[in-house]
Amino acid sequence: MSRRDLYVAVAIATLCGVALISGARASEEPGSWPGEHLAPQGPAPNESLLAFTQTPRRPGNLLGRTGVVRRSAQGRRIVLHQTGDPAWSGEVLVFGCVHGDECAASGVRPSSALTAGCPDPRSDVYVVPNLNPDGAARGSRLNGRGVDLNRNFPAGWRPIGERGDPQYSGPRPFSEPETRLAARIVRELEPEVTIWFHQYGGARPFVRAWGPSLAAGRRFAQLVSLPFHALPWPDGTAPNWQNHRFPDTASFVVELPPGPLAAGLEDRLNDALVRVGRRVSED
Repeated sequence: MSRRDLYVAVAIATLCGVALISGARASEEPGSWPGEHLAPQGPAPNESLLAFTQTPRRPGNLLGRTGVVRRSAQGRRIVLHQTGDPAWSGEVLVFGCVHGDECAASGVRPSSALTAGCPDPRSDVYVVPNLNPDGAARGSRLNGRGVDLNRNFPAGWRPIGERGDPQYSGPRPFSEPETRLAARIVRELEPEVTIWFHQYGGARPFVRAWGPSLAAGRRFAQLVSLPFHALPWPDGTAPNWQNHRFPDTASFVVELPPGPLAAGLEDRLNDALVRVGRRVSED
């Protein structure tokens, strides 16, 4: 590292540290990240969901931007965080919680030793910590209207079960406000990589992908030192829809074991998000 690069790194780390301290004192909004101020209302119906994220990077907003993008079926806030520099053309999108009883990854964020714990100015990463706050409030897989959000997307959709059943697919594709919101974010952002976090009954985490997302899923599994499985998508799932709707991009799933996220695994995931963010911004 040159002397100039060292000075820049120290300056960014200092600014980041100051913002973290001031943000921790100023922000009391649940769901907000340190140093970020949560906009209390979502965008107007015809306004871009991502408009609040487009302010250029400068001292004072190095930690990114946060906004309420919509409300759930029962009126709870759904928040979107953006970190890094929105000027980069390659974006990464992360959904930390889709099923309300599978929210261990709702706190993952792209920061690591690579960035001195700060967001990376060499990337542009978007995180929806919890797409299903109604289910999370009840500890339920389903949303507030008794629908499995990850069976409500149109690719391969078919009627499954009845309202309240564990995999009830809803009365029609995109019947739920949360799935329509996720699709709108994907359409507006057109991320190069989308990562959906889930939890399953097994003891070991793994990464799964199919179709055009196989290569990206394998690379992420290597970055985070997890097994990789090539598995077809169930009907009506989010990555299945993305793989069909945006075949030139990648959308895959990280399956975590039950319970809280282990500290070591969380660190590896955060680090991998930094690396993926840098890679797609450089492509």
